[in-house]
This record gives sequence, C-alpha cells and structure tokens, in this order.
Amino acid sequence: MCIPPSCADLGKAARDIFNQGFGFGLVKLDVKTKSCSGVEFSTSGSSNADTGTNCTRFGIVAKYRLDLTASISAKVNNSSLVGMGYTQTLRPGVKLKLSALVDGKSINAGGHNLGLALELEALIQLKETSGNGYQKTWP
Repeated sequence: MCIPPSCADLGKAARDIFNQGFGFGLVKLDVKTKSCSGVEFSTSGSSNADTGTNCTRFGIVAKYRLDLTASISAKVNNSSLVGMGYTQTLRPGVKLKLSALVDGKSINAGGHNLGLALELEALIQLKETSGNGYQKTWP
C-alpha cells in the first residue's frame, strides 16, 4: 500500500521565491574580468527601488596570484569597509588564510576584524559492492 505524501511543505516552492534573491524592484550587477598581468577584478552592485530610501550598494574586489600557491586580495565598498586577505596553499587540500576588515569611517575606533583560517579538504572514495561482484567507486 502506498503512503500518501505529507502536505506540510505544499507551499514551500512558492515561498522559496522570496528567499532566493528573486526580489522585484531589486537590480543586481556582477562583473568579473582578468587583466593580462593576472590581476582578477570583480565588481558587484545592487539597488532596491521599492524601499524608497537610498540603499544602493557597490563594491570592488581585486585578487592577484603571487605564485601557484599564494594569492592576495583586497576589497572596498561604498560603506567604507576595506578588506585584505592572503591565502597560502600549504599542500594539496590544506590552505592557510589570513584576513582583515577595517571600517574606513572610524579608523581610530574599535570594531575591526582579523581572521585566521585553516581550510582542510579531503577526498573520500566510497566503494559499493553489488550482489553481482562489481564495485562502483565515487570520487
């Protein structure tokens, strides 16, 4: 006998439209480019015409690869937040990241952020043995 589906999430797909960034009256722009010298630029902006207030946001990011294992990045936005970052690949699957975020409006005040991260990435191989003796491997 078949079990009838639960109706608890009946309107979930329709409600997700409002949570997934499909806002009406919202204008978004993302532009990415790479220069001949290897510097990557990314620019993003958004404006919401429905709110009636000026909530336009704009930011620019630049990333430069020092070598195959290291890169630096810098970003600034129209709220005067300035961010800097350094990423070093220690070995395949292991990265060390240093970052700082400074509020340009209040340099002498507190509230600036510093970050240190160790990113670990692992490749797990799963093997499934079916009844006929074949093995299936997923990367």
